[in-house]
Amino acid sequence: MLTISQHTLTGHSNKVLAAKFMGDPYRVASGSHDRTLKIWDLRSRACVSTKFAGSSCNDLVCVGDGSPMISGHFDKRIRFWDARVEIPSQEVTLQGKITSLDLSRDQNSLLASVRDDSIEVLDLRMNTVSGHFIADGFKLSSDFSRACFSPDGRFIACGSADGSVFVWNVLENKVDAVLKDETKHSSPIGAVHWQADNGNVLLSADRSKKVVAWTP
Repeated sequence: MLTISQHTLTGHSNKVLAAKFMGDPYRVASGSHDRTLKIWDLRSRACVSTKFAGSSCNDLVCVGDGSPMISGHFDKRIRFWDARVEIPSQEVTLQGKITSLDLSRDQNSLLASVRDDSIEVLDLRMNTVSGHFIADGFKLSSDFSRACFSPDGRFIACGSADGSVFVWNVLENKVDAVLKDETKHSSPIGAVHWQADNGNVLLSADRSKKVVAWTP
């Protein structure tokens, strides 16, 4: 059972846009509009490392045991970090602001939603872009729109500014479905999330305070 915590982690000087556990229950990474990433020790309730990215961090993911981190930024760059080192080990520049990141379950592929209204997939084993996903009518609703892989990594989902949810088939590189019902979503969709175990339910959340559950 969850209990209410009586402490907070303070140190960022602007809004925090992402926070993820780093492979164990005592380390957390956070990314902020203040252009830094911070690593926190929950036992001491203190920041143990600050990375100066130079651009607002819109999202981040942690790989494996958490030492490798990947962050997506306002300056169109994806930065790859080793938690023990102060500067990024690699940077990849895309065609627009990075609004969200997601790892496939096998951690071989990285998804990035991009403000040029595309979804890019990077093969982390080859360090190359392996997929480019667009569609007629698809438009990200904000600089913070969230996209995600399905649990099996076969599909990508992302909400659109017109209240639709677009689903792409990763292997076939094409739109698999467009979920649209104006009685459910009549405003831009900001986030989507698949049920973790089998992906039979897809959730979408919109700007008018609605969450919709889509089932086959």
